[in-house]
Amino acid sequence: MRDFAGDANFVDPAALMADPTRARILLSLLDRRSLAMSELAAEAGVAQSTTSAHLARLVDGDLLTVRSEGRHRYYSLASADVATALECLARLSPPFRPNSLRSHRRSCSLKAARTCYDHAAGDLGVTVMEGLLDRGAITRTGRGPTAYRVTLTGHEMLGALEIHDIEGSSAAVRHCVDWTSDKHHLAGRVGAAILSAFLAEGWVTRKPDSRILVVGHEGRQGIARWLGMAPEHLSC
Repeated sequence: MRDFAGDANFVDPAALMADPTRARILLSLLDRRSLAMSELAAEAGVAQSTTSAHLARLVDGDLLTVRSEGRHRYYSLASADVATALECLARLSPPFRPNSLRSHRRSCSLKAARTCYDHAAGDLGVTVMEGLLDRGAITRTGRGPTAYRVTLTGHEMLGALEIHDIEGSSAAVRHCVDWTSDKHHLAGRVGAAILSAFLAEGWVTRKPDSRILVVGHEGRQGIARWLGMAPEHLSC
């Protein structure tokens, strides 16, 4: 048998993610919410006693964290790395098939604009990434998750959204490969700050109890103006 010492042992986290109930729990938390066990049980469609056992395994496996507030316990993804792993697995996986008009609309909305942990994904995230590249606001410097950096033009554009002092760590500018388009969207501190600014401006809103983002008419106008493109070229 080959010696794998030093290689990553992904068997345990992969096994935890592979269970259908645990997968639904993890997907429910991809928008960085903290949810109580009762809410996660409803999301997963199983009894609370069953959910409790799954949550314990996910916490023990360092995929979730839990905090107590009085008599209640709230669960959330342990880190952005867990979200990134889920998004990467999504690229290898067929999507859940819509079984109604409502689920079809949800599928289309997820593709258009959604959160990926703390930053924008879907067509919105990809369009922002491509717009910043076209404007020379970010530039590619190599390979890997930190393959981009903010330019002087980028700092000026971020400043227009009241985003300052964003550099300072190798994780400031990161990217994810978007599973619905197989293109890059912006992550890291810059991606998180841009989404926060869009929310503060009212350009996007969160759909209640979902990671779907809604971009209204004024939002399309504002984002397109910031990116220096025509609103009709904003794919979201």
